[in-house]
Amino acid sequence: MKELLRTNDPTAIAFAKALLEGEDIDCFEMDVHMSVLEGSIGILPRRLMVRDADHFRAKAVLKDNDLPVEEG
Repeated sequence: MKELLRTNDPTAIAFAKALLEGEDIDCFEMDVHMSVLEGSIGILPRRLMVRDADHFRAKAVLKDNDLPVEEG
């Protein structure tokens, strides 16, 4: 799996997941429950991961919709 997006904004994650679902690209959100450790103040970013084979296409979908994408 490759990291596609890293953000503290839960709305950006939800939007990205909806876009990817619309393109039939499976994704997995990581670090969702880290808020328990940080006290729910939102300082730890969440990550959105996709399969290696889907990374290029998923990155293009997010870029086309003006979402920041992790380079690498």
